[in-house]
Amino acid sequence: MVRTSVDGSADAALARMGYKSELPRNLSMMSILGLSFAIMAVPFGLSTTFYITLTDGQCVTILYGWIFVSIVSLCIAASLAEICAVYPTAGGVYYWSAMLSTRKYAPIASWVTGWLTLVGNWTVTTSINFSGAQLILSAIALWRDDWAPNAWQTVLMFWCVMLICASVNIFGARYLDLINKICIFWTGASVIIIMIVLLSTADTKRSGAFVFGNYDASASGWPAGWAFFVGLLQAAYTLTGYGMVAAMCEEVQNPHREVPRAIVLSVAAAGITGVIYLIPILFVLPDIELLLAVSNGQPIGLLFKTVTGSSGGGFGLLFLILGILFFAGVGALTAASRCTYAFARDGAIPGSRLWRRVDHRFDVPIGGIILSTVVDCLLGLIYFGSTAAFNSFTGVATICLSTSYGIPILVSVLRGRVLVRHSTFSLGPRFGFIINIATLCWITLAIVLFCMPVSLPVSASGMNYASVVFAGFATISIVWYFVRGRKTFTGPPVPVDQDPVTVGVVEKMGDEGRGEIDGRERVEVEGQGGRGAELDGVPKAELDGRRKV
Repeated sequence: MVRTSVDGSADAALARMGYKSELPRNLSMMSILGLSFAIMAVPFGLSTTFYITLTDGQCVTILYGWIFVSIVSLCIAASLAEICAVYPTAGGVYYWSAMLSTRKYAPIASWVTGWLTLVGNWTVTTSINFSGAQLILSAIALWRDDWAPNAWQTVLMFWCVMLICASVNIFGARYLDLINKICIFWTGASVIIIMIVLLSTADTKRSGAFVFGNYDASASGWPAGWAFFVGLLQAAYTLTGYGMVAAMCEEVQNPHREVPRAIVLSVAAAGITGVIYLIPILFVLPDIELLLAVSNGQPIGLLFKTVTGSSGGGFGLLFLILGILFFAGVGALTAASRCTYAFARDGAIPGSRLWRRVDHRFDVPIGGIILSTVVDCLLGLIYFGSTAAFNSFTGVATICLSTSYGIPILVSVLRGRVLVRHSTFSLGPRFGFIINIATLCWITLAIVLFCMPVSLPVSASGMNYASVVFAGFATISIVWYFVRGRKTFTGPPVPVDQDPVTVGVVEKMGDEGRGEIDGRERVEVEGQGGRGAELDGVPKAELDGRRKV
């Protein structure tokens, strides 16, 4: 693969953060915006989780829950963008937690955040591709009403989807920029086509009072008020992946400016897209009991078929959603593999030497792609024990990613936000503090909410196993920490406690990487590798010692 032009100032800034640039900077802001938009995959995410809100409140939960979570997500995205503008590295929230902490607490803060991010990336990729497999199989039921896929068929289809996504990420890496850009136009066109077709073919339409005021949580078994909050999983899961694109910082020119902008714009665009997509569907909504009774667990195909009046018409609209699945699955695996690569190069994953390897034939972190794919395929086996496995994947993905977003924000608030005051994406001292606190309150609530089952009573096969999956990965993380992490892991290369006067100079790298700000010298690290690992044969201890002020 021919490497594109290199942003020397970005590479120099990355070196000052302690890392060597190994990936080509061939992605644009539009590409990162498309990637974030692809991972959230609004029409796809809302369609595959439609059963949640139909059970937990119907129209009010669907529409107003989406608007509420969109506003909260915009606050979280802005908070992350502010930090990303200061520390644009593939480590993302894992690296930010260490840099914002004191040197004493940097290792444990980065270890916890890193594992939360890693598990969140893996499980969100699993949930996207697993629900995509279910959606593909649901297309068959458009012509055979009595047919429902068994567990083996579902898991094998999921593995096929994962294999396709991995192949594109490895052999089609040079086209990722184009794929991400196409995603924006495909998604926008799909929403418009679906809206026009549904409204023009529906024999009957719901009233405005129903669309904007109907609330019925009787199918959930939860108290009416609580059911609304449980139903927020649909919106929260869909609007989760925006922070994952920080893992692409080392493949973007001017990442201190382009990536923060893409993070915020993608959430704003996703929020608007969701409203445009949901309102027409609510106006043509068929009998809700019929939708909830669908055997494959994915009612959107039946909804399209019922409204258009034909199996072919239903499949035509479903095909547009499946196209979005392709972009979402590829994009999620791209971000997950970069996250795996970033965490592995600091020695935080068992077998890090293997998983941090970059294949320069394709210029991709081949080890990260393979590990992410294998872990996701193994997670799919949970479906044999629980038909509600998808709900578990969505829950644990939302919990892990939300918590990983919250840790660097919390650390920043505890330290008075002084470490982000030079950010080129500053939220300001007053509004920034308010926005940060609001996001932390929501994340705390979300951790509790998304361990809840969609409905009561709960059976073994219908239980939400999010807490079980979360506990499993937590056990692996803790065991590995005591086996090796506490002896060798020192976190990302944080040479000294961050000085509020000099911190934030990373965003100045576009100004020819100058070495001063406010007349003070910048702390620089000559070592080009992460702590806890060797780089080009240089031992960790030597890297830690090679620094100057």
